[in-house]
Amino acid sequence: MSTVNIYIQGYPGSFHHGVANRYFHQAIKIIPCDNFEQLGKLLANGSQEDYAVMAIENSIAGTILPNYRILREYNLNVIGEIYSRIEMQLMALPGEDLSTINEVRSHHMAIKQCYNYLHQYPDLRLVDCEDTALAAKEIKEYELKGVACIASKQAAELYGLNVIAASIEDIELNYTRFFILKKHSVEVTTANKASIWIRLEDSPGSLLKVLQVLEFANINMSKLQSYPVLGQFSEYYFHMDLEFEDIKQYHLAMSQIESLTIQLRQLGIYKKADISAVFKNQLNEYLV
Repeated sequence: MSTVNIYIQGYPGSFHHGVANRYFHQAIKIIPCDNFEQLGKLLANGSQEDYAVMAIENSIAGTILPNYRILREYNLNVIGEIYSRIEMQLMALPGEDLSTINEVRSHHMAIKQCYNYLHQYPDLRLVDCEDTALAAKEIKEYELKGVACIASKQAAELYGLNVIAASIEDIELNYTRFFILKKHSVEVTTANKASIWIRLEDSPGSLLKVLQVLEFANINMSKLQSYPVLGQFSEYYFHMDLEFEDIKQYHLAMSQIESLTIQLRQLGIYKKADISAVFKNQLNEYLV
């Protein structure tokens, strides 16, 4: 089986790296990207065989809104999704502890997920950086004393850092949803979920008419996210994640919705991720 290129935001030891290893059941070559914009550009200009892993939302920090623009502008296609439990570790050079640390570095989304823990230490200086794993890598490479970072357990092991505090995320049921992307669409025979975006006229009831079509077709809308159309006052794109049992229902609904919109684009039809195995213990606690 040939090796495929996987673009990720971040570096070895990042959460994106861990997800790529979990999702792909073949030899992969990880291609780190400094940011999601670079990821979108490289995938759009890359080989038809290339993939990318892109975080889209976190249960604590919320939706990563700029990524919807990247999906739209680079015409990327969603071919799958995966949920991953995110456990944040505070780490530093061996020998360091909370009494010697005066600065904590990490990606801003990671810092947001650990607000309650960090709030206990108001004297710590919080510094945003490009990537969780890159922060760990730089602490090791430059032997940064007095500096800690928030990253994955894998990053601590990879860069030889000491975990000062484990699982510091605000709630235990902390997960991130990731899209698996390609530059072209892929037919999934077991598909029961789709992601689309639409652009509507700024008129009363325009969104309601779309929702009524979905209700009649017995399609569950699991996500609705709006974001403004640049240069247009009071005009929005709407991203929708749609779940269905019969793909014929979905196609019929799309044909009806298209006439109600200014623009409609299907980002992908794929199989809904099974989260039961990922969060088995945590979900049982919350469902009791």
